[in-house]
Amino acid sequence: MDFTLTEEQQQFGEALRRWIAKDYSFDARRRIIHSASGVSDLAWDTLVELGMTALPVPQAQGGFDGSAVDLMVVMQELGRGLVVEPYWATVLGAQFLKLAGGKEALLARLANGQLKLACALTEKHARYDLNDVTTIASVNGEGYLIDGSKTVVVHGGQAGAFVVSARSSGAQRDCNGISLFVVPADADGVTVRDYRTIDGQRAATVTFANVALPPVALLSRLGAGWDILDAAADYGATLLCAEAVGAMDAIFAATLDYVKTRQQFGAPIGRFQALQHRMADMYIHIEQARSMAMLAAVKVASESVEERRRTVSAAKARVGQAARFVGQQAVQLHGGMGVTDELPAAHHFKRLTMIDLTLGDVDYHLERFIAQPGFQHAA
Repeated sequence: MDFTLTEEQQQFGEALRRWIAKDYSFDARRRIIHSASGVSDLAWDTLVELGMTALPVPQAQGGFDGSAVDLMVVMQELGRGLVVEPYWATVLGAQFLKLAGGKEALLARLANGQLKLACALTEKHARYDLNDVTTIASVNGEGYLIDGSKTVVVHGGQAGAFVVSARSSGAQRDCNGISLFVVPADADGVTVRDYRTIDGQRAATVTFANVALPPVALLSRLGAGWDILDAAADYGATLLCAEAVGAMDAIFAATLDYVKTRQQFGAPIGRFQALQHRMADMYIHIEQARSMAMLAAVKVASESVEERRRTVSAAKARVGQAARFVGQQAVQLHGGMGVTDELPAAHHFKRLTMIDLTLGDVDYHLERFIAQPGFQHAA
């Protein structure tokens, strides 16, 4: 399989890297994080101008119809630059709209940067099981009523609308009976409690108190949202894998530079063989993670549901393992300063930790991988 990036993909990546180096430095990022909103309108406008919001949107709605491989290039650069803008949440929301169909007007607003989305999918009791849904959707005349609460909604406080999973029938953990809705953030009965997470990103607890929605708010068919939810979550996990690879590239480069310059016993510590071995192990972990992230980006669009689930879970597990190893080694090689707020490597490690905990950690995806048909259990 040829993993060589096209000229257009390389240009997208280079444009993002130049912008981050010029206008989204580590110091600029820290100012954004500590601002009232935790994000930058100017940075978002730049992402729009660069075509990043249009990239995942179909051409008919003013986009570029980009694939997961195209988005992988973008996410790697955002991970490398520790960008905290609500891009991933919006792109994930766009994937729900594309899979469901019939939401061309929303996709057009998303492409031109007018709409930011967040995906309200997780509940406090459910951990990573997106089928464990207690938020209720009931029929209300020709429309619907939504009642319940969602936790750790990434960039929920910055979104203009939410993609919400709610149960319209069935038992609490049934896959059947889950419905998906687009809920405006300013709808009556919606309460958003915004907060900053340990990696500098934003998340929110979103409560829906008998929120009345028109029929057009429903994505796909009532009670038939699981397949879309499962596929979109795999897409989101694939993009997170790519972001993690970019973050690992950055933390490895910073660590390599440090061991080349840090003096001990009259010589750079990078000359010590034991530390060279550790740097080599970090490099191997990153390259294995990169290969799996690229494979997931290719296979996430597979027509085979089993192949998609198997590949994405394998990638998320391997990337999570690599992220923990690379992050821990980087902190140890930097010494005490490896956990300080002033060092970018510490922030990369925090982001890698949060990526592992988003849409399923290593253990969750190992179990999911094993559960897929065709897995050969050891005798």
